[in-house]
Order: sequence, then C-alpha cells, then structure tokens
Amino acid sequence: MAQPQKVVLAYSGGLDTSVIAKWLSVERGLEVVTFTADLGQGEEIEPARAKAKAMGIPDNHIFIEDLREEFVRDFVFPMMRANARYEGDYLLGTSIARPLISKRLVEIAHQTGADFIAHGATGKGNDQVRFELSAYALDPDIKVIAPWREWDLTSRTALIAWAEAHQIQVPKDKRGDSPFSTDANLLHTSSEGKVLEDPWQETPDYVYSRTVNPEDAPDTPEYITVDFEKGDGVALNGEAMSPATLLAALNELGRKHGIGRLDLVENRFVGMKSRGMYETPGGEIYARAHRGIEQITLDRGAGHLKDELMPRYAELIYNGFWFSPEREMLQAAIDHSQDKVTGTVRLKLYKGLASVVGRKSPFSLYSEAHVTFEDDAGAYDQKDAEGFIKLNGLRLRLLSRRNRDA
Repeated sequence: MAQPQKVVLAYSGGLDTSVIAKWLSVERGLEVVTFTADLGQGEEIEPARAKAKAMGIPDNHIFIEDLREEFVRDFVFPMMRANARYEGDYLLGTSIARPLISKRLVEIAHQTGADFIAHGATGKGNDQVRFELSAYALDPDIKVIAPWREWDLTSRTALIAWAEAHQIQVPKDKRGDSPFSTDANLLHTSSEGKVLEDPWQETPDYVYSRTVNPEDAPDTPEYITVDFEKGDGVALNGEAMSPATLLAALNELGRKHGIGRLDLVENRFVGMKSRGMYETPGGEIYARAHRGIEQITLDRGAGHLKDELMPRYAELIYNGFWFSPEREMLQAAIDHSQDKVTGTVRLKLYKGLASVVGRKSPFSLYSEAHVTFEDDAGAYDQKDAEGFIKLNGLRLRLLSRRNRDA
C-alpha cells in the first residue's frame, strides 16, 4: 500500500489551523507536518506542540523554530534601509513576515519529502498571495493547498461544528463571532474585521494591545540614542544589541510612550479596500531614527532617488514579491546607498511621537561653515548664486516671453 503524501502546514496552534490540520488528514488523506514560527508574536508557541500531538501528529513531524533574529536581520532591517511605507503610512509588519514563513515551509517540505505546503489564509486577503508567490519563487514545482478556498466551512459556526465533530478542543473565547482578528510579530500587531469594518468609527480602546493610549503616556519626555552602522541599527543608548534585541527594546519604549498607532484604509492587492489598525511601536521609532541618520549622511541625489524608489519597493513587499528579481535589484541599489549611513541619532519620545532632535556621524555631509548666518570665512561666495539662478531661470523666462507675446 502506497504511503500517503505529505503536506507541511503553517500552524499557529489556534482553532483555524488546528481544524485545517485535521481536515488535511481526514478530507485529503495527507500526512501532516506542522511548522510553527516564533517571530516575536508575544505569546508562547510551545503549546502548539502539545496541540499537534493531541491530533496524532508524531514528534518528528512537528517543527517549532525561533526565527526572531533571522526575521529582523534578513527581512525587517533590509526593508527599513529603504524607509519603506506602503501608501505612505504602513510599515508592512504583516507583509514582511510572510516570505520568511514561506521560505521555511518550502525548506521543511524538501527536508521531509513533502509534496504540498498549506496555509490558513483566506481567499479575500493578501496573505494567500504572499505565501504562494514566495513559495513558487523558491520551488516552482511545489503544490499549495489553501483550505479556505476549497472547503464549505464558510462560517465560524460551521468551523466550530466541524471541530467538535472531530474532537478538536474549542476554547471558550472562540465561540461566536470574534469582534476582530489579529496578527502579531516582533515588528507589529495588526487588527481588522468586525468592530473595525466601519471606517467612520474610531477604533475602540480595547483593540490596542501593544501601546498605551498616548493621552495616558508619561508627561515627561524620554530621550534615547540609536547607533547605526551601514544603515542598520546596532546599539540603543550606547549598548550594543542584536537586531531582534534592539527592536524588542524599542518596542518597550514605544509601548510606554504610546508610539506607533496607525488607523489605515488601504488598497489590498486582491482589489478591495480594507480598514485596519496597526501598532508598530519599535518600528516607528526605528524608522524615524533611520531617516534621521540619512539626513546628514546621504547625498541629495541619492536620498531623493531612494524616496522615488520607495513606493515601488514597498508595493512589491505588500503584494508578495519579496523574492522577485525587481525587489532584489532595488535592494542592491538601496544597500549601496547605505555604505556611509553610520552614526548616532537622538530622539525624543513623548505622547505618541518619536521626534529626531539630534544626529551626528563621522561621514556627515552637513557643513556648518557653509550654512552659517555668521561670517563664513569664504566657504561660500553668495555672488555665485546670481549666475545659478539666471541659468535655472532661463527656460522659465523664455516660456514667459512666448506666452506673453502669443
């Protein structure tokens, strides 16, 4: 008798992915391998092992991995070098996690001889696209199963009934409709659905989990410094830290001061608009600091070109094209720009704001001798400005004469 084919499932240990694990076994006849990633979501992931074992999955088919350092070092930091914000606001916390999860799904599939990978993303959202585009970029022959696009469990009631029929424990807080859904990792927490679906209504306080209300934040500002080397953060207040440790420390500072809240209506890649609430406390501080050090170390031409490239780069990540050649090409240009982005930024944290108040670098392009309102000792000849203005104004004068005489 032939052995059943294997599938590697992105498994959180929650109700949805537990139902998917059992469904893949019962309805599709597949041997299930589970993969649970610790991306700094702020909750214990080891219970996922016990839940998987309770469904009959053997120990050698249960993969639980701490990917926090890889996540920040190889995905978050490269994205932050680009100052990437989707549609000008969103720091891409969910988007940037998906390619890493897909990468490990494919690698575990190869390791275990699995034919399929599976995920719990719905057919309405962006994550299905991100998971699958990443997987196909890494293995063109991999097969993907997306149960939410296949099964007839189209409501929470149907899902719970199926779980109970197959002896899957249903936590009390999962009964009935959830007021909103969340996704979390070391970079952010996102919330959407139900109470957030009316874009006119303010986000209720109980939705926020990563930040205090800015109105309740300390009345005294806190000053911090972040050190950068070649565009990446390396120290907080002079203390050297690994990428994940630095982001975690900034998260705590951001939580305390109510920094990083974003209420956004965005354009999903699949075509619809959606309203979500994002909390990115450490990421917002870090992003402000990175722009601060670039202000004195990047040439104007390089800096302005980066700002032109950023929307395209951010859109590629949002749409799931992390492993595409165009994203890699843009990354090469961005990384080249960071060679001298080294130095220290001082920030003021106060009631929801992270403000850059100081910056210094051994590679600074800022020249006090040239910008001073005092005697510049010949560093800049103001008479040179006359010819500069006339040359730049020549075409405007010609246009003006033509239009006047027409």
